[in-house]
Amino acid sequence: MKIALVVSDFNFDVTSLMAERARRHAEFLGADPPRVIHVPGVFDMPLAVKRLLKRKDVDGVVMIGAVIKGDTGHDEVIAGATAAAAVDLALEFDKPVGLGITGPGMDRVQALDRIDNAKNAVESVVRMLRTLKEID
Repeated sequence: MKIALVVSDFNFDVTSLMAERARRHAEFLGADPPRVIHVPGVFDMPLAVKRLLKRKDVDGVVMIGAVIKGDTGHDEVIAGATAAAAVDLALEFDKPVGLGITGPGMDRVQALDRIDNAKNAVESVVRMLRTLKEID
């Protein structure tokens, strides 16, 4: 299984920890060492995910980011748009896309408490790849 990680550099103190846990968990589950791509922020992920899903050497992608609440509802817009794009891309390319993005509505402490969500997203992609193989 060849998995790519798309990691948001925004809130890097959180996302770097998430990416490391995701990478280790992918290897633990038997996936090849994942290719890691960095993007500026969560909202920038869909374009990179789309390019990766087009590649024959990528079986699935995990999106890793932390959307922390600010003074406006911006976090909800960003998280919602990115989650919708993830579903659309998975269906368009017939490959799993894991949503390892925490938020919206959380503060930095809550974001740090949720870094294991990146492992859950890797787990989902690996399990979906196995399930899709059974269906084929």
